[in-house]
Amino acid sequence: MSENPPRRQRPTPKKHSWLRTSPARTGEADTPPAPVPAGPTNGAGSIVHAAVYRDGHRISTPASLADTYRQLREQPDGMAWIGLHRPTENELVSLAEEFDLHQLAVEDALEAHQRPKLERYGDTLFVVLRAARYLDASEEVDFGELHIFVGHDFVITVRHGAAPDLSAVRRRMESTPELLALGPEAVLYAILDAVVDGYAPVVWGVQNDIDEIETEVFGGDPEVSRRIYELAREMVEFQRATRPLVGMLHGLMAGFTKYGTDDELQRYLRDVADHVTHTSERVDGFRSALADILAVNATLVTQQQNAEMRALAEAGFEQNEEIKKISSWAAILFAPTLVGTIYGMNFDNMPELHWVGGYPFAIVLMAIVCTSLYVVFKKRDWL
Repeated sequence: MSENPPRRQRPTPKKHSWLRTSPARTGEADTPPAPVPAGPTNGAGSIVHAAVYRDGHRISTPASLADTYRQLREQPDGMAWIGLHRPTENELVSLAEEFDLHQLAVEDALEAHQRPKLERYGDTLFVVLRAARYLDASEEVDFGELHIFVGHDFVITVRHGAAPDLSAVRRRMESTPELLALGPEAVLYAILDAVVDGYAPVVWGVQNDIDEIETEVFGGDPEVSRRIYELAREMVEFQRATRPLVGMLHGLMAGFTKYGTDDELQRYLRDVADHVTHTSERVDGFRSALADILAVNATLVTQQQNAEMRALAEAGFEQNEEIKKISSWAAILFAPTLVGTIYGMNFDNMPELHWVGGYPFAIVLMAIVCTSLYVVFKKRDWL
């Protein structure tokens, strides 16, 4: 940006090609730390918070990116920690010009929707993380995206989403200046730790959802299939967030000796790696459990459908039997009705009208026809 003074020359790092680690100092900073503001810095666009540190203590709280650049130039041994939330292209371009950020990393940070990864661009480490939080009200998992640029004297965080709460990370680091004095690598550890710790409530919430789903499956809830499907999709996203992180942390641990990482940070990073490995295994278990539950639910639904079809078939059979009985009796009763109807016409020229045996003959005929029909229907089990 044209209004910025010429870029300062940064000293070559002694231990690490992408960060500066400083041993913890016992002395206090020359300048007392400034208080941490409760909210975003006014007038700073998408800047959530920016601060310059020296020896693990805050020495200034710039109000803009230009102020941050200037104050960091004035502190050769200082470190800038800049937090952004959905920054504009101009802001990222300004950061890229000041801290020599790679164009591909800047594009990733601007567009978001990246998978977790760890890449080196010269003296800068670029890290992408997927944070998660469990929403109790809707019983859903909300995912956020965090991009981190780590250099030998700066840390830039670009957040897309509500998680994680980096203000808590900043307060934690400022409360332990001996850890913050270790430099940008310590800040990276703290952010990794916060993201991984944020997975724990999600794991608990998902475990509770699976327990509820199991109860609903065996309770015959018709809406449970939809809930299983939605939770399975969330577990796919959760797996995409945690599985690459395992390899990323192991990659960092593999470089402990090469880059001279502080022993204390090595212990912290190993602890984070253990936690994310455990979380990844739990997520894999959740996916497997949901697949089994879905199969069981499909089996139970099929059994229920078969039972309903069987009940319908039985009801239809019983109905057919009743129809057979009704039809049989209707046929038996129809025979005498037919005979009686014919003889009830009262035509003068009917031959049987003046026959003495006509009435007994009609009665006998009715009885024979009805008996015959009854015997026929009885043999066919219609009656």
